[in-house]
Amino acid sequence: MTINETQRAGADSWRIPDYVNPAAFADRDVTVGSDGLAVAGVLSVPVGRGPHPAVVLLAGGGAFDRDGTIGPNRIYRDLACGLACRGIAVLRFDKVTLTHADTVAATAEFTLRDEYLPHALAAIEILGAATDIDANRIHLVGHSMGGRIAPRVAEAAPSVAGIVTLAGDTQPMWWAMVRVLRHLAQLDPAAVAAFPPVETVIEQAELVDSPELSLGTPTEDLPFGQSAAYWLDLRSYDPVAVAASLDIPMLILQGERDYQVTVEGDLALWRAGLADRADVDIRTYPAADHLFFPGDTPSMPTDYARPQHVDGRVVADIAEWIMAH
Repeated sequence: MTINETQRAGADSWRIPDYVNPAAFADRDVTVGSDGLAVAGVLSVPVGRGPHPAVVLLAGGGAFDRDGTIGPNRIYRDLACGLACRGIAVLRFDKVTLTHADTVAATAEFTLRDEYLPHALAAIEILGAATDIDANRIHLVGHSMGGRIAPRVAEAAPSVAGIVTLAGDTQPMWWAMVRVLRHLAQLDPAAVAAFPPVETVIEQAELVDSPELSLGTPTEDLPFGQSAAYWLDLRSYDPVAVAASLDIPMLILQGERDYQVTVEGDLALWRAGLADRADVDIRTYPAADHLFFPGDTPSMPTDYARPQHVDGRVVADIAEWIMAH
C-alpha cells in the first residue's frame, strides 16, 4: 500500500466537526505553483463581505495531501473549516512530495527549501491577489515540520503578518527519530517493528552530524531515504534563530501528550530563544497529542487510526489570536 493509499484508508468516514458551521464558508479550487510542479489546493473563504484575514496552511513533513489525511482523520481540513467558519480564509494544498513524488525522488539535490518555499510563496501570492482577502493580514499556520519551516517562509515573504506553529519541531530531526523509537519501544515493542533497528538510526544520525556529510554521501546511508542535500539544508537551518529575527507576532502551540515533538525538548527551545519577545504567545494543551487530538492516555501511533478531530479549543484559540492581530 502506498503512502497516499495508507493516508486515505478510511478517509470516507470523516465527518464535519461539531465546531464547524459549513454554511459559514465556501470552498474554491486553486492551483498552487508552476514549472511542472504545480499542486492542487482549496481556498476556504468565509461567507460575507470581505476582505478577510487569511492563512496559508503548511503541512508536516512527508507526502501529505491538502486535508492532512491520516487514516479516517483529516486534520488540516478540520483546521481549515474551523477557521473559515470563524471569519478567516484558509488556503491548503497537496504537498509537492505527494503530487510529484517521482520527480522529487529523482532530484538528487532536493532540499527542505524545495519541499516548502516555492508553494508556500505561491500560496501567499494567490491570497495577496484575491479581492476578498486582506493582503495585509495573511498569516502562516504550520504543523510539525510546517511549523519548523514557517519562520523561513516568513523571512522570504515580508508581507506575512504573523506565524502560528502547532507542534513545530526545533530539535535535530535525525536525533528526534532516535528518541521516538526508544519511546515507542518502551510502550509497545511491536510499534517499532517496521522501522530500522535503533542502532542503525543512531549511525545515520551520527553521519548527519558529521563534518564528513557531503553532497556525495549515499542516500542509503542517511535517515528516511532523504538525500545528503536535504540533510545539509536542514542542518544549516535554525528555526528559532530565524523566528527571533522576525518582527512579527507569533503564536506557538504544543500538546503535552506529544511524543514526536515535546514540551521538554522542542518547545523549550522556542521558549528560550523567544523569551524576550512580548509579541510571542506560547500555549500548551495538557490533553493534546501531536495531531492535537485530545486524550488522557499515553499517545501511540495506533491512536491516529481512530476517527477524531483537532481539539475545538485549539481552533478557537488560533482564530481569536489571528482576529486580535
